[in-house]
Amino acid sequence: MTAADRITLIGAGLNGPLLAILLRQRGFSVEIYERRPDMRRVQVSAGRSINLALSTRGIHALQQAGLWERMRSIIIPMRGRMMHSTAGELTFQPYGKNEAEVINSISRAELNIALINAAEENGASIHFNQRCTGYDLKTGAIRVRNDETSEEAAHEAGVVIGCDGSASAIRAEMLRLSRFNFSQQYLDYGYKELTIPAGSNGQHLLETHALHIWPRGNHMLIALPNVDGTFACILFLPFEGVDSFANLTTEAQVIRFFESRFPDAVLLMPQLADNYFANPTGAMVTIKCSPWHMEGRALLLGDAAHAIVPFFGQGLNCGFEDCTCLIELLERRGVDWPRVFAEFENERKVNTDAIADMAIENFTEMRDQVADSRFLLRKKVELALEAKYPRLFVPKYAMVTFHRIPYSVAQARGTVQDRMLAELCESLDCVEDLDWGKAKWLIGRDLTPLELRP
Repeated sequence: MTAADRITLIGAGLNGPLLAILLRQRGFSVEIYERRPDMRRVQVSAGRSINLALSTRGIHALQQAGLWERMRSIIIPMRGRMMHSTAGELTFQPYGKNEAEVINSISRAELNIALINAAEENGASIHFNQRCTGYDLKTGAIRVRNDETSEEAAHEAGVVIGCDGSASAIRAEMLRLSRFNFSQQYLDYGYKELTIPAGSNGQHLLETHALHIWPRGNHMLIALPNVDGTFACILFLPFEGVDSFANLTTEAQVIRFFESRFPDAVLLMPQLADNYFANPTGAMVTIKCSPWHMEGRALLLGDAAHAIVPFFGQGLNCGFEDCTCLIELLERRGVDWPRVFAEFENERKVNTDAIADMAIENFTEMRDQVADSRFLLRKKVELALEAKYPRLFVPKYAMVTFHRIPYSVAQARGTVQDRMLAELCESLDCVEDLDWGKAKWLIGRDLTPLELRP
C-alpha cells in the first residue's frame, strides 16, 4: 500500500469517524488520533454534549455511509419553532412547507459514539488519549502525546486530514506557511447548557416535536428534545453588560433572572442553579482561513477549516457535506490528492464562507425577530410563494436546511428574495391579501428555476 493510500485523520469527533467510514469503504487504510479518552468508556464532560440539528445535508452523508437507518432510534423530528412569550403564550412556526420538512434533534454524544463504533466496524484504527502536538510540514510525520502518561511519539503518516476542530493542531502548523490567511471572530455572546428533566413517566414536559425558543431581544433560551424525555436547553447571553453572564454570579441572581425572563421554563427546571454553576460557559467563534491544504499531503476539513456559530443549525451538516464532497471528488479524480484537495477548497470555501455569514445573521433573527408579527407574516408569505412557485421561490431557510443547494446560491437568492418580500409585505396585513400579480412579475424578473438536489 502506497503512502497515498494511507490516511491519517486527526480528531474522532463527528467528521473524523464519518470520513473514516467513507474512506474505508473505498479501500483506504485509515488511522485516527483523538486527544480525548474513549467516550464509550468515559462520561462526556458536562456542558459539552449540546444537541445538534440534523437535516438534509447531514442525512445525505449518513445515507452515503449506510448509517441513516441506524440513527433513526436516536433522533426526534422537530416540525417547527415553538416561541414562548414572557406571559407563557405559545406561537408555533413550521419550518417547512409540509410535515416532511423537519429538522432532527440528536444528541452529540450518542451520534459520536455511533460513528466511532461504525468506523471501527469498517476497519479504521482509533487511538484515544493521543493529542496531536504538531505536524512536520517537511517529512509529513505527526507528533502525539499520550494525555494519560505524557509519553510523546512521532508517527509516519501518509495523507493527513485535520478534522480536529476550531483549535486544530494541523492548522496551527499550517499557520507557519507563508501567505497563510487566517481570521477568527468571537461573538460577544456565550452559551451555557441546562436541562429540563423528563416527567414522572419519562414523558416530555413540553411539545416534543418542536425546537422551543424564548426570544428576549438581547438574549434567548432554546430547548431541543432528547429521546429519553429530557430537553437539552441552551442559554445564550452576552458575556458582559446588564443581562449577562458577568452579572449572574449567585444562585439567587440566576433564579431571579429566569423567573423574570423565562417564567414557564423555570417551573420545569428544578435543578436550574446546580446546572448553571456546574456547566461551563462556552464561547462561539467564526473561523475562516486559506489555503486549506498543503500540496497533496495535508488538508483541513470541518471546523478546522471553517468554524461557524450554531444559529443556522448547520455546523454538523456542513461538516458532513465536506466529507461527501471530498469523496465525490476522489471518485471523479482518482487518488490525485493535490488536485482533489485544491478542487475541494475551491468548491467548498465559497459555500462555507456563505453559511458562516448566514449563521451570524440568523442569530439576530432567532433572538429578536421570531416573535414579531411582521416577521411571522413574512414567513407565511414565503410559504405561500413556495407553494405556487416551488422551483422558483424557495425560502432561504428551506434552501439551506431541506435541500443540498450550495450555500452560496442560497445566500445570493436569499438576498434577492428578501428584497422581494419587503416589497410585497410593505403594506400587507394578511397573506390572503397578497398581490399575486405583482408577485408573479417580481419572480419572473428576478429568479430562475432551481436545481433541487435529492
